[in-house]
Amino acid sequence: MPKRSTILVKIGGELLETQQQVKSLATTLVKVATQQPVIVVHGGGREIDEELNRLGITKQSVDGLRITDAITLDVVVGVLAGRVNTRFVAAIGTTGGHAVGLTGVDANIVKVRKARRYKSSNGESVDLGCVGAPQGNHRPELLLELPDRGYIPVVASIGCDQTGRLFNINADTLAADLAQRVGASRLVIAGTTPGVLDSKGKTIPVVHPENITKLIREKQASAGMVTKLLACQDASAKGVDRVEIVDGKNPNFLSNEQKCGVTRILAAGRM
Repeated sequence: MPKRSTILVKIGGELLETQQQVKSLATTLVKVATQQPVIVVHGGGREIDEELNRLGITKQSVDGLRITDAITLDVVVGVLAGRVNTRFVAAIGTTGGHAVGLTGVDANIVKVRKARRYKSSNGESVDLGCVGAPQGNHRPELLLELPDRGYIPVVASIGCDQTGRLFNINADTLAADLAQRVGASRLVIAGTTPGVLDSKGKTIPVVHPENITKLIREKQASAGMVTKLLACQDASAKGVDRVEIVDGKNPNFLSNEQKCGVTRILAAGRM
């Protein structure tokens, strides 16, 4: 697929928990979207946890990955596709932008299969339940057309398989998958930490595949960061030119000149 100037931004749910956070992010995205096409994927893990707790449903996880049974899936869909997505789209609208709220189900943006059993850090094989893994290389036409028409697509990380069964998708994994398939020139994973941190808590400016292996093996990367690193490595290896993990609390996190709080992920053989 020819390279586009598209920037695909994954916004961690921890950045979307207050009205002030949402408004700040919306303002940043609208400004960038006047200069180049922007596609957004978002999570919402903490808000899902809060809703599970309110309903008296016990959260299940392994190595930071959510085990999603049928009851939990209903909560995930309601929180992500309903509450978080709609609130974010509304904020973009009030800051002068035009956004369209979507899930991976819409127009077959992403096709998924049930994720394989997960081998945990203690060696146990775990069924993650209703968790999906993106598959296929089809062009997500809707995501290509909306930015050309002046809209910012905002995608909640829900997908379905060929039978229509719904699945929860890790938002970092979905963002990396979509970045490849829309031919994005840049993938930005925005969270609440200033990039990938070393053992002393300092930002690592550049991470190569061998660094990722070491970070995981020596357990320097948290469970959530491991998923981010692997997703970013995959996107870089499959042709996304610029792949970064950034501090989304910084209002300039999408600036091309930003130097602090950014870790760039490089594929093998790239500099």
